[in-house]
Amino acid sequence: MNWYCDVAPDDPVHAPYHDNEYGVPVADDVVLFERLCLEVFQAGLSWKLILKKRPTLNAAFAGFDPVKVAAFDENDRARLLADPGIIRNRLKVDATIENARRLLVLQADHGSFAAWIAAQHPLPKDQWVKRFRKTFKFMGGEVVGEFLMSIGYLPGAHREDCPAMERIRPLDPPWMRGKMEPEPTA
Repeated sequence: MNWYCDVAPDDPVHAPYHDNEYGVPVADDVVLFERLCLEVFQAGLSWKLILKKRPTLNAAFAGFDPVKVAAFDENDRARLLADPGIIRNRLKVDATIENARRLLVLQADHGSFAAWIAAQHPLPKDQWVKRFRKTFKFMGGEVVGEFLMSIGYLPGAHREDCPAMERIRPLDPPWMRGKMEPEPTA
């Protein structure tokens, strides 16, 4: 069984994310959108690469503010596809822009992206994946699973004996209120 906890703490790129963000409950829509987008960009690539490119991705995508990203036009798309600081995958760039637009619809219908996610809980991972595939673009099992683990909706972000788990447990992440078993991360 491979756990992020086994490799991240001694790594200067992974440690800050592992120790302070991964598995921590999130209610801020901008943070949620950034996390979802980072998982989309990570598909088929290493998480370390995404963490290294995170500052340039944030700059290129207007801090992952969904209102701003939803307004991106063809000039923005061309700018993004020419930006060597980001992952220049056309499908991922297009999905990010379209997902911002879809997120705005969720906000209008549910008050926030966070409220929409909370309204779906608890679901087993396969049902989460179906829901996300129906709602957003570029949603595979790994993208959805890692996104939900990263924000505290699915178990498995940390081993039980990980010091980060001790900091997360008092925050009462949603997965702790469910009955799902953790899945180890790669």
